[in-house]
Amino acid sequence: MQCQKELKKRCPLPEAVARHHIHDVGPNQCYSAVIQEIAAPVTTVWSVVRRFDNPQAYKHFVKSCNVIDGDGDVGTLREVQVISGLPANSSTERLEILDDQRHVISFSMVGGDHRLSNYRSVTTLHASSSGNGTVVVESYVVDVPVGNTTEDTCVFVDTIVGCNLQSLAQIAEDQARRSNKSSI
Repeated sequence: MQCQKELKKRCPLPEAVARHHIHDVGPNQCYSAVIQEIAAPVTTVWSVVRRFDNPQAYKHFVKSCNVIDGDGDVGTLREVQVISGLPANSSTERLEILDDQRHVISFSMVGGDHRLSNYRSVTTLHASSSGNGTVVVESYVVDVPVGNTTEDTCVFVDTIVGCNLQSLAQIAEDQARRSNKSSI
């Protein structure tokens, strides 16, 4: 649970948010969290993140996404095709949490052609301490693949998550700028 303690030190989270980032980590699993500050309102960032049917809007490693069962509520399944060059081809993912009031979304990988067995992710948004932006926290737990170390697995997943959150920041900040210009 060292990573969870580090998360609290790096980014003091409101209790309602922090509880979502406590994961049961079993043997041969790793846990980490990536934090991204975004200069855009929570509502703007949430409008992008909450679209379980459209992860490719900000996740550049996703080639396509099709909802295969459900209507966007908890339990919905999506089939994600990833770009070539990653050690994966596809992923079947289940929406576990979608809380529009608290800005929490969570999914788990339940199938597909990839090496991230038992992957579960939680993403939360809350207003930054300055009140002018958003802090996004994405935490996950995943099995360490045979032949990999815990550190290698976390570095790989942290890199993917970090790239996704940097892309999210750029998209949300662009949307916020466009929105500010149109309201002037």
